Amino acid sequence: MKEKLVVLGAGESGIGAAILAKQKGYEVFLSDKNIIPFKLQSLLDEREITWESGQHSLAPMEGASIAIKSPGIPGDIPLLEGLRGNGTRILSEIEFAAQSTSATLIGITGTNGKTTTAMMTYEILKKSGFHVGLAGNIGSSFAKQVAEEDFDYYVLEISSFQLDDIDQFSPHIAVITNITSDHLDRYGYSFESYIKAKLKITKNQSSNNFFLFNSDDELLVKSLSNYKINAQKIPFGTLDEHASGSYLEDDRLILKHQNQTTMIHSVEFPFSGRHNLLNAMAAATIGNLLSINKESIRESLTHFKGAPHRMENVLTIQRVNYINDSKATNINATYFALESIQTPLIWIVGGVDKGNDYNVLLSLIRKKAKAVICLGIDNSKLRNAFEATSDVFMETESMTEAVKIAHKLAEPKDTVLLSPACASFDLFKNYEDRGDQFKDAVRNL
Repeated sequence: MKEKLVVLGAGESGIGAAILAKQKGYEVFLSDKNIIPFKLQSLLDEREITWESGQHSLAPMEGASIAIKSPGIPGDIPLLEGLRGNGTRILSEIEFAAQSTSATLIGITGTNGKTTTAMMTYEILKKSGFHVGLAGNIGSSFAKQVAEEDFDYYVLEISSFQLDDIDQFSPHIAVITNITSDHLDRYGYSFESYIKAKLKITKNQSSNNFFLFNSDDELLVKSLSNYKINAQKIPFGTLDEHASGSYLEDDRLILKHQNQTTMIHSVEFPFSGRHNLLNAMAAATIGNLLSINKESIRESLTHFKGAPHRMENVLTIQRVNYINDSKATNINATYFALESIQTPLIWIVGGVDKGNDYNVLLSLIRKKAKAVICLGIDNSKLRNAFEATSDVFMETESMTEAVKIAHKLAEPKDTVLLSPACASFDLFKNYEDRGDQFKDAVRNL
């Protein structure tokens, strides 16, 4: 009799997990409380995977040894409590896929910068001839890639939600780009619980592994002092020189490892801002640990095009630059975006508030913003924070209208920046949809 495995959620990770589980010989049952699109229903039928749509039923899940949970499903819902009560282990797709491959794993997490760092790292490895996949919270499903391609290396962007349900997951190289307040609604509004979730990326590492961390992040450094790390710790930062690790010296990245120093000139990098230099430093350090030569690392970073919806230049119209930073769904990401803008600014902000404290942005808005355009259903917190700070404060529930307002207000050499600092789900499907609508609206001016 086959061992039963349940998959909860028919998103990218769930479908991939179901495909891998079927390949491994499990009896697979996939359940999604939302309606599964017809195309995916057909795919599941072709793979002979049993499924249900529009509900979660506990009865067909009885006897399952493993349940692979979508990262979007909170861990305390009654269904999961029922499964645990029946002796079912709850795992993330990241954990399940990692147990199914012998590949070298590079895990990258953090509140901000993890997508860009993962993409940079992937480009460095790929252009250096590594047989490498990009997965996790980016690209196609990790489990699906293991089932159908199984690369020698994987660069994994990993969210705290995915780390919540790991067991033995142990990347050869783990990275934390930074930690700031985010997703607290998922962690009982406890910042400490959120930090612990992020630090789980290194909990199973050994002394043969590497743990990279942002030494500019005082909160992260303080948190690490109370946490046992078995891996070799390698700091990276722009503020201090390190005896080992990576730091910035003038226009050069200095990478130190095992008494060897590598210098990489950064003047030709096509990105700006301290946050992007930190991302590049993390990616370059990974490349250095994998013995990739500095010219290959520099070449890859020099031609790096950036992550979609992250400080993405859309168009320049009448000498006004329009930038799509829809992926900035929290205060810290928006802070870095605002910090990097050196021209007068028209800022489009708003969405579903996550318990944000906007005070940290006030000085930047006073200094840089000519206008603040709020794009959301409930803008009360933004209004209280910024209405008296900016010369112009306007509200709308339409992206097209927001862009038209910005266009009327903008003058040559200004920047119109969409950097919402909020989740997107009040008016949009996700941050990609929000960013795409912004780009479409700009192109239609």
